[in-house]
Amino acid sequence: MVAGNSQRDQVIAACGAKPGSAEDYPFGDEVAVFKVAGRMFALVPLGQPPGSVSLKCDPHLAAGLRARYAAVTPGYHLNKRHWNTVALDGSVPDAELLELIDHSYELVVARLTKDARNGLATAPPHDGLTGPRQLCQCGWPVPGLL
Repeated sequence: MVAGNSQRDQVIAACGAKPGSAEDYPFGDEVAVFKVAGRMFALVPLGQPPGSVSLKCDPHLAAGLRARYAAVTPGYHLNKRHWNTVALDGSVPDAELLELIDHSYELVVARLTKDARNGLATAPPHDGLTGPRQLCQCGWPVPGLL
């Protein structure tokens, strides 16, 4: 992530850069919600720093992340099995945070219809591959993506 910007600003930029990503405010001006094809993959509260981001996560990976980082907790006001909230306090390395954003996005994309996924293919894929992917950029499996 680029130095000079807050980690929250960098998370917002990374989420907004995903193919087909749309920023929305369905819960009011306090929370930026990032969606792909109308489905949420990230929520970023816009309150006081340092802030946080809630991301969808494979349940087995979610448990491991929570054990490894105090800043990773079950999703705030979300399904705690499938969502993590990451405090943006700098304790989770930037590279891993970007991988978690990729993983969340890829989990949501994997659940889209084939036509919806193909519509996203018109934008350049984030990892330089073309066509469907079995693994997200971070190397974690994406269930259901053919």
